[in-house]
Amino acid sequence: MTRARKKLIDLASTSYYHLISRCVRRAFLCGDDKYTGKNFDHRRAWLVERIKLLSSVFAIEIAAYAIMSNHYHLVVNVNRRQALDWSDDEVIERWYQLYNGHVLVDRHLNGEQLDKPSLLFFNEIIAKWRARLYDISWYMKNLNEYIAREANKEDNCTGKYWEGRYKSQALLSETAVLSCMAYVDLNPIRANIADTLEDSDFTSIQERIAHFKAFTTDTVKSNNPLKQKDTVQHESQPAQLKPFGGNHIKGTIPFALLDYIELVDWSGRQIDPKKKGHINKSIPKVLLTLNIEEPQWLESIQRFRQQYSNFAGSKQRLKQQAASNDVKWYKGAG
Repeated sequence: MTRARKKLIDLASTSYYHLISRCVRRAFLCGDDKYTGKNFDHRRAWLVERIKLLSSVFAIEIAAYAIMSNHYHLVVNVNRRQALDWSDDEVIERWYQLYNGHVLVDRHLNGEQLDKPSLLFFNEIIAKWRARLYDISWYMKNLNEYIAREANKEDNCTGKYWEGRYKSQALLSETAVLSCMAYVDLNPIRANIADTLEDSDFTSIQERIAHFKAFTTDTVKSNNPLKQKDTVQHESQPAQLKPFGGNHIKGTIPFALLDYIELVDWSGRQIDPKKKGHINKSIPKVLLTLNIEEPQWLESIQRFRQQYSNFAGSKQRLKQQAASNDVKWYKGAG
């Protein structure tokens, strides 16, 4: 049953969400289309560039992404506090990067003193724009409409490009965030279109690994000592993705970057032992820290979408969320 979006996006419960959109047409979002013989890989770059642009405007950070042939996955973090702290002028500047303005706002920007009724209306406009700049639905609307227009223009056609509205999962716990990010980053491995994380094109894990390697290479050349892996500097991570850090570092994903990379690599090898490289049987540090059993982790990684519906988390959190939304249960609660 389709649920109202306001029932699925609950920032009081979690700021992390898994978002998915799928193409409606047989023509691919990207990759080789066997029906037309065309290659649409360049459209993957459209999506990556657009999500990064939107995240520089919205108070919505990208934790993970994977751009596949006919769909894409995002794991986002909504930073509502950041949006509420923006000045009115910053809200205006951000809004004007994507949308047309308002004559009243233009008068304010030109230094005109607004009378009391105009000032009240001006404040209402800014409040509306501010709320939309941390709204996932506005973010996804802007992303999908832009890609649809560009693809339709390229295909010289009109009509729907996306299969209905986007799907969302609320990630209610740190474990849900971690396993969903790994699930997203492992999509090319699972689809057997990449052999290693480094070869997983248009994924956040590929971007993080490439950036870290470049950083460490530059550090070695400059003879600066590297820090321990649990205190990796922000400079070693892509600026346009939400950084890893730990619970002790505010504004970061609550895990160490290298622990996450090790975990995803290990999980990928466990899912398909035929892939290249040695299968590391040791359980990564993150699993020990979170007290997750190996079979439980593998089950979560392999069947994340099947295991949960619109909300993902521990049985206790799912039961609490169901009670707060006045429903009997959510899938995954047992």
